[in-house]
Amino acid sequence: MGLASILMLSGCERSVHDMYDQPRYKRGAEAPLFADHVAARLPPQGSVPIDATTSRAPVPPITMALLERGRQRYTIFCAPCHGATGDGDGMVVRRGFPAPPSYHEPRLRQAGDDHLYDVITDGWGVMYPYRDRVSPTDRRAIVAYIRALQLSRDVPADRLQPEDLARLRALPGAAR
Repeated sequence: MGLASILMLSGCERSVHDMYDQPRYKRGAEAPLFADHVAARLPPQGSVPIDATTSRAPVPPITMALLERGRQRYTIFCAPCHGATGDGDGMVVRRGFPAPPSYHEPRLRQAGDDHLYDVITDGWGVMYPYRDRVSPTDRRAIVAYIRALQLSRDVPADRLQPEDLARLRALPGAAR
């Protein structure tokens, strides 16, 4: 009885092994399985190649809707480490995780949008890649929002509305 069970199980193992080690066709090989005997098959109608979903998204026009979407996505995915204002002092950092650089340092102010997009996509240092978590369009929205955060720190006074400038000057410790 025991020998019969072992022999049966060894046969099952061979079948399971065949599932993991399936034959495949080399490029340009013939395949008798198909009527045209060509191993290379066209992708199914309507399918999207993986490169099309992971490549750089076109740069959308900057609108309030895009910035709002970027703020929302930034708050969810970036603020835990980078902080609400982009200083690199998020809640995760306050709990002992290594601090990311501030978006306000000159190196990141001068970095191109594609650099920020690529870092979100592929990660950097201890930062996890967000390729599978944040869509290309949302990555572009986050980059736009980061640029808005950077501008908010250093906006020239002549670009402010008079009422906004007056409110800033009324703040305690503000330059007159």
